[in-house]
Amino acid sequence: MNGIVEVLASFLGFLAWVMVGVALPNRYWRVSSVDGNIITTSTIYENLWISCATDSTGVSNCRDFPSLLALSGYIQACRALMITSIVLGSLGIVAALVGMQCTKAGGEDYVLKGRIAGLGGMLFLLQGLCTMISVSWYAYNITQEFFDPFYPGTKYEIGEGLYIGWCSATLAICGGSCLLCSCKLGTPEEKLRYTYQPPTRGTVFSGHSAPQPPTRGTVFPGTSVSQTPSQYGRNAYV
Repeated sequence: MNGIVEVLASFLGFLAWVMVGVALPNRYWRVSSVDGNIITTSTIYENLWISCATDSTGVSNCRDFPSLLALSGYIQACRALMITSIVLGSLGIVAALVGMQCTKAGGEDYVLKGRIAGLGGMLFLLQGLCTMISVSWYAYNITQEFFDPFYPGTKYEIGEGLYIGWCSATLAICGGSCLLCSCKLGTPEEKLRYTYQPPTRGTVFSGHSAPQPPTRGTVFPGTSVSQTPSQYGRNAYV
C-alpha cells in the first residue's frame, strides 16, 4: 500500500466528516426568494430542524419544527441520511487510522491492516453517497417548488448549507476511492518472494562437487578390468 495515498485519503475523509458536521446545523439550507416580490419585509431561511425569519430591522426569530410526523417525507429522509453520514464518517476515520501503515495500531499484520483500511475507504464512500443523496434530494424539492407556477406557498432558493454538503460528499467520495486504491495488491514480483533460485550454468554452490556417474572405462579400486568385445564388427557400420 502507498503510505502517502493513505494519509491523503484519510485527510480527505476527515475533512469531509467535519464539513458534514458544519452543514447539518447550518440554518441556510434554503432561503426565501425575492424573485417577483416588489417589497420584501422579511427573509425566511430553513434547514432540517428549524425555520427562521429576519425582518428589515435585522431581528431574527426562529422556531423548531413542531412535530416529526407533521414534516414532509423528504425532510425526514434527509435527516436520517445526514445522521447516518456522520456515523459512517466516524467509523471510517477510526478504520483508516488503524489500517494505515504509518500507525502501530492493529499490530504488524499488514494484510489485516490493508483490509481494515479498505473497510475505512468503503465507509467513506457510503458517507459521501448518503450526504450527496440528502442534499440533492432537498435541492430537488426546492427547484420543483420554485419553477412550479401553481405553487401557492413561499418559494425558496438553494442556501449555503447545501453547497457545503455537496463539497463534503465530493471529498468523502474522493477520499474513499483513494483509500480503496491504495489497498490494491502489488505486482506479481512484490506478492511472491522466492527464497530459492535455480542455479545457472557454471555456478558453484560449495567446494564439494556431487559424485558423477561412472563412465565407460572407469576403474574403481579393488575391481578387475574386463575387456568386453564389441557386439558389432567394423563391417556393421559400413
